[in-house]
Amino acid sequence: MHDHDQTFGHRRRGRRRFDDEQDDLTTSSSRVLHLEEEDTDAPEAGDRWSTWADSPPTARGPRPYPDWLITELAAVDTDLGLLKTGKEADVSLMRRGVPGTDRWCLLARKQYRSAEHRMFHRDAGYLEGRRVKESRSNRAMSKRTDFGRELIAEQWAGSEFAALKQLWLVSGELGRPVVPYPVQTLGTELLMEFIGDHGQGEGAPRLAQVRPTPGEAQDLWQQAVRAMGVLARCGLAHGDLSAYNVLVHDGHLMLIDLPQVVDLIANPHGPGFLYRDVGNLAAWFGARGVPGIDARQVTVELLAQAGVDSPG
Repeated sequence: MHDHDQTFGHRRRGRRRFDDEQDDLTTSSSRVLHLEEEDTDAPEAGDRWSTWADSPPTARGPRPYPDWLITELAAVDTDLGLLKTGKEADVSLMRRGVPGTDRWCLLARKQYRSAEHRMFHRDAGYLEGRRVKESRSNRAMSKRTDFGRELIAEQWAGSEFAALKQLWLVSGELGRPVVPYPVQTLGTELLMEFIGDHGQGEGAPRLAQVRPTPGEAQDLWQQAVRAMGVLARCGLAHGDLSAYNVLVHDGHLMLIDLPQVVDLIANPHGPGFLYRDVGNLAAWFGARGVPGIDARQVTVELLAQAGVDSPG
């Protein structure tokens, strides 16, 4: 992905890849993401200058930065088209490269929608245990004012980035990351490692799209339990886990879509969210021939890893 031929000399918009909201997809040009409005300081090619320098160090991915990541200030970001659209955010494919060189990488750009279009209709239960210090901000979020919705959007983006960062580090120490590398966050935008075919720009398939053999299904289920175990060790539950927000790339399972990540300790609904996560995947793998799955027992074991007593 660093020294390949530059396949992406033109923009390709509207292609559907690793979407977990397939029924909500639209190919309308009005839904295509545009990175920035025109301005006099825009680069000669691409959509905008790299935003790497705009994110503070705490809003960048874990060090040491991967060799493939482009951090040069002279880099340019180019939107290559829509990957996925969901209820709260859209994901597009972005190329970040240094003009005049062969240095470039592909990133997944997740952009939470503007306040007038955002539909955080399920956020109340997830947000328990997440509070900011300023009472004005808390009041604005509880009343869902425009300012409050913007704060909530930034909180979702920040929460997802923080979760990805923690999970990437912990799972990497345990063997292999179970989430994409989190590149940076800025306001309501989150950039992360693109999982898929970098030569063609094709996203990895969702678990729901995979047709595994019995042996492959058994291996993927074990990977899923390990991934949920990494979450549990961090005191977290995904909160909305299903076969539609898990990617499978080269036989390796990766979790995506973590804005609603749940604190198993601070959120009183945490164990319930975890049980639902386990149940969703257990049902999918059970239907594909993986024997002996006990969702309740798996949940109890995961809660134990998190140091949380299981409900009676």
